Order: sequence, then structure tokens, then C-alpha cells
Amino acid sequence: MRRPAVAGSFYPRNPESLIAMLKEFTSPNPDSRLVACVSPHAGYMYSGRTAGKVLSLTPKADTYVILGPNHTGYGSPVAVGMDSWMTPLGVVEVDQEFVDAMPKICVVVDDTAHRYEHSLEVQVPFLQFLHGDIKIVPICLGLQDQETAKDVCDEIIKAEEETGKRVVVIASSDMHHYLPDDECRRLDGEVIDAIISMDIPAYYRKIYDMQASVCGYGTIGVAMYYAKHKNARPELVDYSTSGDVADRSSVVGYAGIAFRV
Repeated sequence: MRRPAVAGSFYPRNPESLIAMLKEFTSPNPDSRLVACVSPHAGYMYSGRTAGKVLSLTPKADTYVILGPNHTGYGSPVAVGMDSWMTPLGVVEVDQEFVDAMPKICVVVDDTAHRYEHSLEVQVPFLQFLHGDIKIVPICLGLQDQETAKDVCDEIIKAEEETGKRVVVIASSDMHHYLPDDECRRLDGEVIDAIISMDIPAYYRKIYDMQASVCGYGTIGVAMYYAKHKNARPELVDYSTSGDVADRSSVVGYAGIAFRV
């Protein structure tokens, strides 16, 4: 059982308090055309409104493939978890049939990478609140280069085809970190434009040329590859920074992006 690592800090540990916050941040509007999205992963008081707006669009799916960057350094470079996940709203099972169908060429089964990682955990209560009983496939990326993003996407597509399941891919990422608010917004705008362009090599060049502090840039790469496979188009649903609720001198940016067919 994978127990919550950031309940009580990133979001409320008390179920009633958590539900009240999720009610405030979401307006359920499931869109069957949505196949992937980008959602931020900071504390709910900072990024919860943006996360709630984009995740409110997610349709009911057989499996939610959640990709997050590895902030802790634990575990394998590309790790999928198999343990059940406990949250204040109950237990979520990993879709073992889907994981079994992944080729495991790039992705390795390793729950160690997930034990203390917050980037995937904070997405799960939103999905539970919006969709009730769900199954997830949590993938933690220590490697985020373009080749790895393509390989991970290929494994997701292979498992999707083999199982015949309806999948939604969720890329967990914040944008630029610890910049003045106006500079953060300007630089995030350049990255968001690169995502909207759907030119994946150009997106990666932008990330590297800017030395962008976008922590989950590889998870976004996976979502872009998956969206291309589905012929989906991106749309910026919401953007905010931590400066909207806190000090504007050093902020983190948050983008909610939906990919729809």
C-alpha cells in the first residue's frame, strides 16, 4: 500500500476538509473529446484552482495514466507503481492488467520511486472526487528527454491497444520556478506557445535553450506524443502563478492544458 506522503501539507488530511476544497476548485464538465492534459502539482492553495479547472474536463475512463517528474531521486529512472494508493478519500487500485500489457522496455515496475513523490499523489484526490472509483497507472520520470518521452508514450499506446481500455493521460508539471511574477509569466508564455504548437522537437529545444525550470517537461512531452497519436489539439484552459495568492517576488507558474480530439 502506497500511503500519502503529502496529505496534511499539500492538501488537507481530513476528508471533509479535502472534499470542501475540491468542491471549491472544481466544476465538473467532463469532455469525451479530452484524451490528455497537463495539470500542476503544487500545494492546493497555490495550484489547486488551475488543476481543478483542467481536471474538471476529464471524462470517465477505464484508466488514468498519471505521469510525474521524480523530485526525490529514489527508484528507477522510469518507474511504474503497482501498489494500491491510499488517500484521505479511500484506496485507489493500480490497473495491473494495463501495466502487465506494457512492454517494459523503458518502463520498470518500481514502487520505490513513488513512495515520497508528490507530483502524482496530488492529482489522485481530484480524480477520486470527480469520478469516484477509478484505476490509475502511475509513472514517475527521472529521465525526461525526448527519446524517453517517445518510448514511454509508445508503451502506453501498446498497452492501450492490447487491453482495449479507454485511457486519459495526465501530465503532472509545474512551470517556471522562483522568478518574479512578471518574468515567470513571460517565460511560461513562451513554453506554453511551444506546447500549443505541437512541434515536439521545437518544444524540447525551447526547454533546453531557455534552461527552463519546468519540472515535468518530460511528462508534457509524453502527453504531446500521445495527443499527436490521437490527432488531438491542445488548448490552454487556465494559467496562474503562486503570486496570485502569495508573494509576487518569487513565484511558481501553473498551466492547465487540455488536448482534445
